[in-house]
Amino acid sequence: MNCTAEMLRLYAVTDRAWVGRQTLPQQVEAALKGGATCVQLREKHLDDTDMLAEAKTISALCRAYHVPFILNDNVPLAKLCGADGVHVGQDDLSAAEARRLLGPDKIIGVSAHNVAEAKKAFADGADYLGCGAMFPTHTKTDTNVISRQVLADVCASVPIPVVAIGGIHRENLLQLAGCGEAGKLEPVSYTHLRAHETDSYLVCRLLLEKKKTKKTHKNKKNKEKRKKKKARKSSRVKIG
Repeated sequence: MNCTAEMLRLYAVTDRAWVGRQTLPQQVEAALKGGATCVQLREKHLDDTDMLAEAKTISALCRAYHVPFILNDNVPLAKLCGADGVHVGQDDLSAAEARRLLGPDKIIGVSAHNVAEAKKAFADGADYLGCGAMFPTHTKTDTNVISRQVLADVCASVPIPVVAIGGIHRENLLQLAGCGEAGKLEPVSYTHLRAHETDSYLVCRLLLEKKKTKKTHKNKKNKEKRKKKKARKSSRVKIG
């Protein structure tokens, strides 16, 4: 599968801690309905049997919505469940080894925290990078927050999509706007969210597009009003 920036425009990552009354598959489907363009199953505390069953269910859901399904870290299970790819961290299997095991058609994502790690991941065959954490996050307590400048530098250093990750939500999302270099989609477009942030919250794409859409819609509405007003005025002149 060819990995494009558009596929990663709204990247949802599961977090069982936020499931609540829903099952994890229900949570993921809500995220898909809410606009997620890519889903990563991240489970650190399930055994392989339960993980495989969960992965197969969520993989099928993603296929139904025509959205790529990424498995965190576990390459053997990714092959068994039919995942579209894997995401590996700096302490996990290397991108080069993941590529060797999965072949040329699977998506390989790599976590990168600086330019050196970004360049190495790209050289090893990564299709995209996850860069962060951009903000404090409860998902990983041992992570360090990086600056907006580091994100911009990482984006400029590699020709592959960069996903801004870590503590991102609808209130702080637009703080990342403008980090991408000219000609590349901005990292704010590639956003990592927990899957519990469903319909009403999965609006990162809308946050970007809503401003344009709202402005366009307003301009269009004003134009239509002026047109109708002009038509009424013209009609009155003809009647008189």
